[in-house]
Amino acid sequence: MSLDSTDVQKIAHLARLQISATDIPEYAQNLSNILDLVDQMQTVDTANVEPLSNPLDAVQRLRADVVTENNQRDQLQTVAPAVEQGLFQVPKVIE
Repeated sequence: MSLDSTDVQKIAHLARLQISATDIPEYAQNLSNILDLVDQMQTVDTANVEPLSNPLDAVQRLRADVVTENNQRDQLQTVAPAVEQGLFQVPKVIE
């Protein structure tokens, strides 16, 4: 498919792009090449081709909900500046 300068100007207007008049022939050639490639791809027979994996069909693999670490609260709180009843104490910042 071949585009001419008026087609490129219409496309640029619809896309709200400002294209200088000297660049229009190059844009027309590039867009025509893209459309030719799409036409070429449309002619490929894909009847016996399996679809690739689709992320919408994927099922999330979940791990088992088991405890993997031991409770180390007492050991970690030995270096804390202030602890009360197993909780870290922090300075009051909002009055």
